[in-house]
Amino acid sequence: MVAKVNVDSCTGCGSCVDECPAAAISLNDDDIATVDENECLDCGACEDACPNNAITIE
Repeated sequence: MVAKVNVDSCTGCGSCVDECPAAAISLNDDDIATVDENECLDCGACEDACPNNAITIE
C-alpha cells in the first residue's frame, strides 16, 4: 500500500508535505503533490492532513 494523489483535487497547499514523517511527498513544478513510493510508509498522515481529500492510501 502507498499514498496516491488525485491530481484533480490537489490544490498544492502543502499540508501533506508538512505532515509526512518520511519526507516522501513533495510538490512538483505545478504545485501538485507527488509521492516517492519507495519512501512512503503508508502511515496515513498525509491522508489525514489533506483538507481536500486528494490523497488516499491504496
